[in-house]
Amino acid sequence: MRAPRPVDARIAEPSAAARSTTFEQLAALPDERLDVARGAALIARDVYATLDVDRVLARFDGLAAPLVAADLASRSPGEQATALARCFSDDLGFRGNEDDYHDPRNSLLPDVLDRRLGIPITLCLVYCELARRAGVRARGVSFPGHFLVRVDGPDGDDAPVTVDPFFGGRRLDDAALQKLLERASPSRKGSLAEHLAPASARTTLVRMLINLKWIHSTRGDFARALLALDRIICLTPDSVPALRERGMLAARLGAAETARADLSRLLQLMPDAPDATAVRARLAELETKAVALN
Repeated sequence: MRAPRPVDARIAEPSAAARSTTFEQLAALPDERLDVARGAALIARDVYATLDVDRVLARFDGLAAPLVAADLASRSPGEQATALARCFSDDLGFRGNEDDYHDPRNSLLPDVLDRRLGIPITLCLVYCELARRAGVRARGVSFPGHFLVRVDGPDGDDAPVTVDPFFGGRRLDDAALQKLLERASPSRKGSLAEHLAPASARTTLVRMLINLKWIHSTRGDFARALLALDRIICLTPDSVPALRERGMLAARLGAAETARADLSRLLQLMPDAPDATAVRARLAELETKAVALN
């Protein structure tokens, strides 16, 4: 991966989220104070150790300047979505990386801003940050298989518009959304409205990290996959699937203490888990090894 450009001094910000200089500090904040863009930048700092997070976030101000000047706040969601698509895709050149979808740089915010390439979730993040600065109420949607954005009007009277920043911010009507849902999960039930609820910052960051974890695992970079799982558990400490996966991966990598802690916690949270017998057997094996080493 490309190293980030040299950066200037940090830019001071007053909020609690802005004072979060580590991912752990950010993850400990209540949901309503979590800043998804700052979280994404802190995730990137796991790769680029000298990354200036504030400098990365300040770039959004310059990118959004034309939208701010366009005075979009009072317009309808459709008009807002049209203006945002024109700026985001046509003027700024952001687009989905269809040629190399699984390049990890597609998931790293500074690379997405530099290359103007990303995957749905990171492009939705950029789209929403630009929209917010322009006074547009745009929020990410954790749609099955493909992250999207919904644009709501300023007073809530107009129906929201759903857009796909991966494909230039194009609008999706109900028929297109239904087709996307069926393609992602043919057996999934529920109304479209249920799947179009705004995603929380925590949900967004977890989904971003799940993507990264999968990419690193498929490339055989299990140390980075383990770090992504660390971040997921920072955000969701009682997630049984994350504890199971980190525990098993930690055991595989020789991090026995972490493995024992995670698998023990899993059994505390779900003693009757479907794989409880296998988890207990793995724990016993780890304990036996620990005794032998001592």
